[in-house]
Amino acid sequence: MIVACPICRKKVEWEGNSYRPFCSDRCRMIDLGAWVAGEYSVPAEALPSGEDTEEPENL
Repeated sequence: MIVACPICRKKVEWEGNSYRPFCSDRCRMIDLGAWVAGEYSVPAEALPSGEDTEEPENL
């Protein structure tokens, strides 16, 4: 199966590609850098104010 690299759009064979879904280590690292830089996000509902700063209860 031929797929397009999500970074550079180069057509690449899926089977046997150790970088899949990317075409190369370079594109894989570009994608990782984008995640680290906060360029991607997973949609979620915002927590009400103060809920994200509470300390966990002692067990």
